[in-house]
Amino acid sequence: MNFQLNPEQTAFEDAVHDFAKAELAKGALERAHNPNFPWQIAEQLSQQGLLGITLQEEDGGQGGTLMDAVIAIQTIGLYCPKSADIVQAGNFGPIRSFAEYANTEQKARYLPDLLAGKALISLGMSEPDAGSAVTELKTTARKVDGGYIVNGSKVFSTHSPDAKVFLIYLRYGSGTEGIGSMLIDRDSPGFEIGKPASFMSGERWSALYFSDCFVPAHNVLLGPGGFKKQISGFNIERIGNASRSLALGRYSFNQAKEYAKTRMQFSRKIAEFQGIQWKFAEMATKLEAAQLLLYKAATNADGGLPSPYETTMAKYICNETGFYVTNEALQIMGASGYSQDNLVEYCLRRTRGWMIAGGSIEILKNRIAEEVLEMRFDQRPLTK
Repeated sequence: MNFQLNPEQTAFEDAVHDFAKAELAKGALERAHNPNFPWQIAEQLSQQGLLGITLQEEDGGQGGTLMDAVIAIQTIGLYCPKSADIVQAGNFGPIRSFAEYANTEQKARYLPDLLAGKALISLGMSEPDAGSAVTELKTTARKVDGGYIVNGSKVFSTHSPDAKVFLIYLRYGSGTEGIGSMLIDRDSPGFEIGKPASFMSGERWSALYFSDCFVPAHNVLLGPGGFKKQISGFNIERIGNASRSLALGRYSFNQAKEYAKTRMQFSRKIAEFQGIQWKFAEMATKLEAAQLLLYKAATNADGGLPSPYETTMAKYICNETGFYVTNEALQIMGASGYSQDNLVEYCLRRTRGWMIAGGSIEILKNRIAEEVLEMRFDQRPLTK
């Protein structure tokens, strides 16, 4: 089995590397600590063909593979961690689910601006009482003449303060079969976006409120029974999540390596101390192991949607590895790593969040165990 990138992938990686080093490395620290979305960088990334990599050419995308998008995220992340978020948003998550299931008219209406870096799409999945148990969502859509009336609320939606359109999971009827999704425009009547709040990472989110919000019928993405399709598309988001975790882990690893080779203590470079050497050995091994599982999930999905088992396993190991490596890198760098004058502490905060977003570590372990044991474990209490 060949674990190396092929010549085309290597050439692509080199081109992204050159662009990121020349255009994104400078200003990376300031960008990371600015809560505003970097629209100018998004347009630059679009001009480089780094948004819509995995979307079909007829939809305005590049017609590339998930591996191409993984390479882009990881290469960009080595120079500007926040810019890696933009590449993720332009290839994974709601934009990828939208492109998978939207009709021709919907694509024509939204994709041009999304792929040009001039607009964002946000996913409305979590609710105050529906996090890991996403099927317990309460946001409802009631059919009326010409469309639907939506009532409910959403929380923790990425890019919600800046998004132009929202892909909202909601309930058309009872049970899992009653769940589907709609596209709701920012200026829809009855739709209110709350005051921005901040995660520990500094990333902002806003609560979304729907009060008799009218949504025209042509904005239905998936009707009743669409939940399983939505979750299948969501597996792609997990590859993007895993890619960023690993990218920021590698960024922190590189920063710590250069620091250890130059930092003098007790008249010696700290890299000469065995305790520091062991940290690097452990970090390097974990990064390589996680990389292989991520590549496996992305490569095996090139013919379609990724395997839930492989994707879940990749996200689990990449999340834990990314956080472990950034934490160890910070420890090696001491106060310099802990300072906000360095991006390692930012990477630590970001990787910690991805252990929750897109499926918590604990939920991922449950899903992996189900595959291993070939059994379904319902987390809900047994009813008599």
